[in-house]
Amino acid sequence: MFSVVRRYLALVGFVLLSAMYSGAHAQPVPTQSTNLLADVKGRFETRFPGIEITAVRETPFPGLFEVQVGMDLLYSDADVSYVMQGSLIDAVSRVDLTSKRLADLSQVPFDELPFHLAIKQVKGNGERVLVAFEDPNCGYCKRLHQTLADVDNITVYTLLYPILSPDSHDKARNIWCAPDRVAAWRNWMLDGVVPPEAQCETPVQDILALGQQMTIRGTPALFFADGSRVNGAMPLEALVEKLDSVTDAVARR
Repeated sequence: MFSVVRRYLALVGFVLLSAMYSGAHAQPVPTQSTNLLADVKGRFETRFPGIEITAVRETPFPGLFEVQVGMDLLYSDADVSYVMQGSLIDAVSRVDLTSKRLADLSQVPFDELPFHLAIKQVKGNGERVLVAFEDPNCGYCKRLHQTLADVDNITVYTLLYPILSPDSHDKARNIWCAPDRVAAWRNWMLDGVVPPEAQCETPVQDILALGQQMTIRGTPALFFADGSRVNGAMPLEALVEKLDSVTDAVARR
């Protein structure tokens, strides 16, 4: 049902520019009552039965409400007469409020990630830490590892997340069950050396279940030591800058 709504809403995707946003900074937005937020939620569920609303909250734009459906954000008026999907832009600061909100929602308690289920690789002093959900058949994951080859002083935890191809699960099992899974993973991702058939107990199902809870729909999904998340491979300069800034920020806590 939600996919149908999303396809429809994509036709009316929007950006709120200064003409619509005038006055939003001039006057503080009154705090909406809990009852009003509950009313918006109820009306939305009536308009779109079958969709589970995670939360409803006010936005800086008067009369516009954020409707959270899992990790997706929609916007609606109080009567749910109009529903929109797209980026809410602060026209004064030019900040994409939707992207910022999604980044906040995707934060995770980093120390609670299942490091014991990961393939661990340490380079140099290993002080910079990255956790990556990866599919063995993911081209962008292979690009990530080409980039990581030029990054020193890093610890990479790879959580095998086979979701892309029919044989992804088999490759993940063969790599995990290899005598040296670190070498098997590196040889496959960097050099295309197919891991030999192997059988053993793997953590793949547990990782898949966790990834679904975290709404990981593609790979690589990258998590940094401050709990922030980036979907997709990053260029070398951006990755190093992110690792350094996060490492410094965590050290100052």
